[in-house]
Amino acid sequence: MSLLGGLSLAQPALAQNQPSVPAAAQAIGLASDSLTLGATLQAVLDANPSITNLTELSAASTSRLSQTRAGFLPQVTGTATYARIDPVVKLPFQGETLQFAPNNNYDFHLTAQYLLFDFGKNDAIVKVAESQVQTAQDNITVARRDLAFNAAQVYYNILFMRESIKVQDQQIASLQAHRDEMNKRVQAGVSTKFDVTTTDVRITQAQSTKLDLQNQLRNQQVQLARLLHKPAQADIPVKGRLTYEPQPVDVEAEVTKASNNRPEVKLARDAENAAAMQARLIEKSNMPSLGAGVQAGAKNGYILPDINRIRFNTVGVIQLSVPIYDGNKNKKQRVEAAAISRAAVARTADTQEQIRADVRQAVNNMDFSQARHENAQQQVAQATLALSKARDRYRYGVGQNLDVLDAETQLAQARLALVQAEYSYTLGQYQLRRATGEQIWL
Repeated sequence: MSLLGGLSLAQPALAQNQPSVPAAAQAIGLASDSLTLGATLQAVLDANPSITNLTELSAASTSRLSQTRAGFLPQVTGTATYARIDPVVKLPFQGETLQFAPNNNYDFHLTAQYLLFDFGKNDAIVKVAESQVQTAQDNITVARRDLAFNAAQVYYNILFMRESIKVQDQQIASLQAHRDEMNKRVQAGVSTKFDVTTTDVRITQAQSTKLDLQNQLRNQQVQLARLLHKPAQADIPVKGRLTYEPQPVDVEAEVTKASNNRPEVKLARDAENAAAMQARLIEKSNMPSLGAGVQAGAKNGYILPDINRIRFNTVGVIQLSVPIYDGNKNKKQRVEAAAISRAAVARTADTQEQIRADVRQAVNNMDFSQARHENAQQQVAQATLALSKARDRYRYGVGQNLDVLDAETQLAQARLALVQAEYSYTLGQYQLRRATGEQIWL
């Protein structure tokens, strides 16, 4: 298998696995010339406008909640009215003219209204608004989680590409040293130019593979710059190295942890709660309401003794509103609300099933990567020994140059397989912590 073939095995992991933070990579901060993992995560979260967007939407929902709570408070309004009436009724009486309304009418008053009792209708409106606030906050958590894991994934992709390039550098250096030795053998007349040419072909192939890896590394740098909202050409240096830290995992404990902490579960429960609150609001919307009002002000238009005189006046009101018939609208709204509530419950159950599957898949990936790591360690040891023997055989004239070149390639592939196993296990840790809803950012 070629080195590029080995590298391609890592690509599905990039799409499927979401990383976590191993202990060796939990350093938080900004180095003098590079970003640690923690600093990368925080910089991405600080720079991304989608978080700002969701934060502002959450602030708007909080404001709507405050508006609904205002329904429990008295409402006071001030009114000033002027009306000109022409003509007005005038009657002659005992040599005088009686006027029953002034031409110029003035009315200034303050009105206070207060809802005395509404059978829980306004309280239901508040509960709906509270559920919307909780949903907005949980949406922020989900967005921050996804951004953090995307940033961590790109961070480890960069480290993986760097380690892969080091493997290629080792192979190229070893092949070049072998070629130098063969040149001496050619000069001594014990080898042919064909062996040197064959080795040069392998060196060129290894250099081509290195160029492909360098291109992938640059692409990951571009992706990190995009997450950080830096210019596309910016080279964002990162600090760190791949580590391999296998850990025991209690699957059932992780499943329980995921069911309690996963933001998707919280969102599903938010939807259940919102549906229940909306159903309650619909039930209450058809209930009577009792309110009181008082008005105090000054107006003219009183008949005696002077219709143009502005006098102080008050009005008190008690009002009972009782819905009688709405064309069965409320009944139909209840049917709709019940269906939405059942759908929300089903969604929660499906989310729980998906979370259990996510945890088990993450554990499976970690187990598989751990087995691959052990196998890759054996491959490296075996390939190292095989290369040493191939070189000895060639040096003493009982082996062929092609055997040495094949052994060099197999050793490089084994080393790359070891790097891939470390990388895949790290991503498996991230995938597990993402599946359990664990927070990896500040």
